[in-house]
Amino acid sequence: MFRIRCVHDALLPINKSAIEQVQEIIRGQFDDVLDSKIREIPEKLLNPMKFNFRTILFVCDDRKGNVKGFALFSAEPTLGFGFLDLIALSSISKGGGVGAALYQRVQEECVSLGFDWLFFESMTDLAQDYSDKAMLKENRARMRFYERMGARPVIGTSYEMPRKANAGNAYFLMADDLDSGRELPLETTKFIVQAILRRKYTKIMSDKMINEVVDSFTDNPVQIRSPRYVKSRVQHIYPTIPQDKKITLCVTDGHAIHHIKDHDYAEQPVRVNSILDELNKTDLFEREPRKHFSDKYILAVHDKRFVNYFKEVALSIDPEHSLFPDVFPIRKNVGKPKKIPSHAGYYCIDIYSPINRNAYLAAREAVDATLTAAKSILDGGHFAYALVRPPGHHASHDSFGGYCYFNSTAIAANYFSAESRVAILDLDYHHGNGQEDIFYKRSDVLTISIHADPAFEYPYFSGYKEDIGENEGVGYNLNIPLKRGIGGEEHLKAIHKAIKKLRDFKPDILVIALGLDTAQNDPSGTWNLIADDFYINGLALGELDYPTLVVQEGGYDCSVLGKNALAFLTGLWKGFGQNR
Repeated sequence: MFRIRCVHDALLPINKSAIEQVQEIIRGQFDDVLDSKIREIPEKLLNPMKFNFRTILFVCDDRKGNVKGFALFSAEPTLGFGFLDLIALSSISKGGGVGAALYQRVQEECVSLGFDWLFFESMTDLAQDYSDKAMLKENRARMRFYERMGARPVIGTSYEMPRKANAGNAYFLMADDLDSGRELPLETTKFIVQAILRRKYTKIMSDKMINEVVDSFTDNPVQIRSPRYVKSRVQHIYPTIPQDKKITLCVTDGHAIHHIKDHDYAEQPVRVNSILDELNKTDLFEREPRKHFSDKYILAVHDKRFVNYFKEVALSIDPEHSLFPDVFPIRKNVGKPKKIPSHAGYYCIDIYSPINRNAYLAAREAVDATLTAAKSILDGGHFAYALVRPPGHHASHDSFGGYCYFNSTAIAANYFSAESRVAILDLDYHHGNGQEDIFYKRSDVLTISIHADPAFEYPYFSGYKEDIGENEGVGYNLNIPLKRGIGGEEHLKAIHKAIKKLRDFKPDILVIALGLDTAQNDPSGTWNLIADDFYINGLALGELDYPTLVVQEGGYDCSVLGKNALAFLTGLWKGFGQNR
């Protein structure tokens, strides 16, 4: 089995390894590519403006990161065309459709970018250009493959003249109309050819030589050779969104067992369904089945005594009953709690969060779903959304509350931190006190929370701007408390303040705790964000270009919950790549 995915940068270990493998394939198979050009690949991915074209790298690999082949592709949005620089299989690949899959993914990218044509170079299949019969046979086999995929040589020009940079070999300019049936207009083609030659041969071709090749294009439309090897091309159905560009979605399918029907409990199962109903109307998401993860990831964030208490007491309670804590000792010289229900208040911060069997089971599943989404990013994905309940951002190292039991956001951030620099941005209406508590003395995980001022909003005792971290963590906790009744414009200012902090920190991965209780008329908030605001916020954060995990937190107005979630996630998705 293999997959095709886009490698955006070398920040994550799996991407760094993929780029290194691609570089070795190029060194082993392309004698005419300078090593300096090979070493430039990581910088080209991160800094396209320096190289005029936007460089895009597609790799075909397995889940272990072993690269079977790659396609290195350049996009020129001004002239509206793509150029396939290199495509090759590794020595470990036995074909099996890898080359065709890579080529089709490049075609899909061109179409998704609105391009009319894909161009590249391929050694000619003309007998007069090659005395070596084995090489000629290989060239013709390659030409057969490209004809089958839809590309054919441009003819009637001097483009294929042998060049010193190509070891004296003759190369056709190949053109693929991307199944459009369009003709190739002369003037547009001249601009394109000039751009290709200046980019590819500027150090070995003078302006005069380049102009001579450009001037050799005289036919309008430009001639493209009729097929010689195949009767018809492979018919390719272009997806609305290429598979590897979709947002990975992992849902807590069993969340509905956690259904508290008393005490005006707002955290209801319908929340997830109302979001899913909207997401399912689009083709933006790819569902990922939930996997099970060891308790060690929970215990790396939460106190073992707290975890064991919650689990054992919750599972001991009748499934039809819930225990709402009602006694909350000030923790001074009090005895350690025993594993009995009446001692629940030792670990709880409010009266709103009951313990019952299903609360534990649903919270445990939420951790699994969040870590499944997180792993998809470590496996090379770029965006993932954990649509989970119950939420988690109020759960601290050794306490639960605010409908939260296990802090899935913090657990995922800590999971990432083993190999990466991580930032958490909490966008819930209420302060993300759980993440603040867990990472307050650490510098490897930056925590930022934009929330209603705790002087008048839950959880009251945390979230002040003076709280900046302790010890090693000083400067790595940022609280941005805001007043009641604000709208999208003021909230966006806070987003940009957070973005400045993120840019200074330079994380490898961003984790967003997405609270949708910032929406207008949400029963638990006072702010007035509408769908357009969520979209703009997502767009601004997407433009950071960080691999991003979104974890669902609060949000209780189910009439707009799905609409706002989709707006934010669409903005996030569209924002990525805007600056590339």
